[in-house]
Amino acid sequence: MSTARLIRLVALAAATLVWVLALAPAALAADGVGLWGRTDDKVITFFAFAVMAFFTILVTVLSLIQIRLESRKERLRRELERLRPPTA
Repeated sequence: MSTARLIRLVALAAATLVWVLALAPAALAADGVGLWGRTDDKVITFFAFAVMAFFTILVTVLSLIQIRLESRKERLRRELERLRPPTA
């Protein structure tokens, strides 16, 4: 793929994204009523709490996965060191 074609493709994708984002509020809102219904402070607060809970759970789960993978890597490294023949 040539550089000019790639630049044209990226420019087209960016223009399309800007166009879609510019039209989204008008498409999804009618007199303050969106997909959820009329939004008030209670809805916004619960949504914010849900977002905070999601990211807290996400970070915790990903950290647990990383800890497990790191311990597995260290265990395999120790096994390889144990099985490696001594060099003289």
